[in-house]
Amino acid sequence: MAADVYEMMQLLHIGSAVIAGHSMGAKVAMFFALAYPAATDGLISMDMAPRRYERGHDDIIAALESVDLNTTSRKDVEAVLAQSIREAGTLQFLMKNLSRREDGGGFEWKMNLPVIKANYDNIIEPIRADVTYEGPALFVRGGESRYIRDEDLAGIRHLFPYAELITIDGAGHWIHADRPAETYELITRFIESL
Repeated sequence: MAADVYEMMQLLHIGSAVIAGHSMGAKVAMFFALAYPAATDGLISMDMAPRRYERGHDDIIAALESVDLNTTSRKDVEAVLAQSIREAGTLQFLMKNLSRREDGGGFEWKMNLPVIKANYDNIIEPIRADVTYEGPALFVRGGESRYIRDEDLAGIRHLFPYAELITIDGAGHWIHADRPAETYELITRFIESL
């Protein structure tokens, strides 16, 4: 996926950029910064460390697979998901990944759910690299989330020696949904400091 981002940047004639991502996207951003440092003006990792994670999304994957996407109502899809997914922020985030099929005959997930499911064990593996990213890096965690722990800072700085870790209080894993204004301000401040 990092290679895909780099290829897209080349096609769009973007020489370098601040690379940001949340959760699995943050892992992609970290891989990108390590693989393409000259194309990385800065790294923003939202609630993800480079360590190995335990399986924890099987219930969400099962809920997504249980939906009859041939329905004509978004509310029907949401009702099915709500039976398994109790956290409102997670439910709303997943609903943003639902789009109407071009033929109008129901819905489809924007994410490639079969590929995510098939590669889940690879996704949760740690990031291993023989190089470091020597540029500016911002790691943001939700105060109510356990995705980045205090003890992860050493592993973060092993690969990203200039990383800064900031906590947004009152936010869970979906930081940008829980605290959008604070997240926007933090990202903007980081970019303006470059």
